[in-house]
Amino acid sequence: MPVSNKVRLSMEQGGWIRRMFETGNALKAQYGEDKVFDLSLGNPVVEPPPEFHQELLRLAENPIKGMHRYMPNNGYQETRQAVADGLKSESGIPFSAGDIVMTCGAAAALNVVLKTILDPAEEVIILSPYFVEYGFYIDNHGGTAVVAPTDREFQPDFEAIEAAITPRTRGIIINSPNNPSGAVYPAECLKALGELLRQKQAQHGSEIFIISDEPYRRIIYDGLTCPQVFPHYENTIVCNSHAKDLALPGERIGYIAVNPAYSHRDELLNGLTFCNRTLGFVNAPALMQHVVRALQGVSVDVADYQRKRDYLYARLTDMGYSLIKPQGAFYLFPEAPGGDDVAFVEALQQWNVLAVPGRGFGTPGYFRLSYCLEDSVLEGAMDGLARALRQFGA
Repeated sequence: MPVSNKVRLSMEQGGWIRRMFETGNALKAQYGEDKVFDLSLGNPVVEPPPEFHQELLRLAENPIKGMHRYMPNNGYQETRQAVADGLKSESGIPFSAGDIVMTCGAAAALNVVLKTILDPAEEVIILSPYFVEYGFYIDNHGGTAVVAPTDREFQPDFEAIEAAITPRTRGIIINSPNNPSGAVYPAECLKALGELLRQKQAQHGSEIFIISDEPYRRIIYDGLTCPQVFPHYENTIVCNSHAKDLALPGERIGYIAVNPAYSHRDELLNGLTFCNRTLGFVNAPALMQHVVRALQGVSVDVADYQRKRDYLYARLTDMGYSLIKPQGAFYLFPEAPGGDDVAFVEALQQWNVLAVPGRGFGTPGYFRLSYCLEDSVLEGAMDGLARALRQFGA
């Protein structure tokens, strides 16, 4: 057998998005691409901002000597300084280039962090609903994922988090704005989380990190802000990506930022740089490091995403769906009529509508819809969503 039993089981348990992708391809081949309404993928159809194309063209026409060579494994000094300057401006914390490691997107950043901090059998708490890959990333590096549910509005449940903390707890991954719910954690929530973790560190004589996964940080609505975690907890590591804010998911460019206030900062950063290399990433893509250096204050047009959110939310609530209005990211996470999310998602396929069942995000009874899509796809899905709702008696 070419695939290990462990990987085969993981593929069966965690392949919902992949299955939807394959189902979508089969339906498109049968009915035509314009007759299939795929709301399962978080793959933005918007183009990068004009500033990206301008900077890319400038570099192509005026190449820097050696710009495609290796650089230090933590990235170009100038790019890390640009990231640090942006974080300093936003948070008021004195970040420097030495606090930053450039990475192959947020997924690589998370794997680098987990490889660096985890010993075998140590635990990492994840909050459901969570990004489907977190459990696999933790397992990649010998850790154990411990799931703590959120409340009905997808905000952290501190009683559940406290119950999940043990002497083996090494970290907690938070994701705000959240995929798949769109929830944003307010500053008071982050402050309370920091206080809880300090208490638990003192109780167990341990060290616990907040690992904040922030690729949707700038995709936020209704005049809200996304608070920084750094002011509320010293042992904070942020993993970020330009996949969403610059619409560059295929370019795999992101970074790790370590709180300058962390007491063992230098040793941690040395470990992160070492693992960035030895995991095989080696370094973040050179060309993209040059490009994003000049784009730290730039993002896609969030107003367009908010318009899509408002359209989809209004249509679904008018139909009778129950859901929390997202505050950020570009997903909705409605309750599945009838309670069986897999059965409901399968029913949607009768009308060529693709969604992802909530159990793929650790939260059965819900389903995820993406709206980083063309308007025609969102509009075309409405009939199938209405019919499926009626079929399930709602």
